Amino acid sequence: MTTTATLTTELELQSFVLLRLGERRFALAARDIAELVAPSRVFRFPHRTKEIEGVILRRGRIVPVCDVSERLVGKRLTSRRFYLLANRHYAQGTDWVALPVTGECELITAEMTPPGSTDSPHVFGWLAHDGDVIEVLNLDALTPGPLGDRRLQQPDPQPSLLHEVRR
Repeated sequence: MTTTATLTTELELQSFVLLRLGERRFALAARDIAELVAPSRVFRFPHRTKEIEGVILRRGRIVPVCDVSERLVGKRLTSRRFYLLANRHYAQGTDWVALPVTGECELITAEMTPPGSTDSPHVFGWLAHDGDVIEVLNLDALTPGPLGDRRLQQPDPQPSLLHEVRR
């Protein structure tokens, strides 16, 4: 009986990466983390997705930089310590997204509590760690998806730049 209880407890524990945005900590499932990299040059270009700050180049890939701090802590954070490269899942597959973080990241093992019915869609669950209650983030809900999917969810009231150029 003790063996069964221990096995059940071990199965419920999962690995998470804690990240800091300002004074708050958040978590992502460790299986969705590709790597942690030093800040590099962000290439900016004209676009219409306010959540995308620009892109970085990493290992031959173009990686969008999504600053989620305003949505999570209420203000944009200008200081960056690292970019946390995480897997963002799309209908067509998975790709990296770079999240700017302002402090150290930490790998922990914890039991996740599922989100409640009143939690925001970006909340994948909750962790208790070192006396804090920490949101586990759902990147699929927190970061923008492909343009085609976004138009289906929220119609654009203004004609796109592409249509204006063709006229």
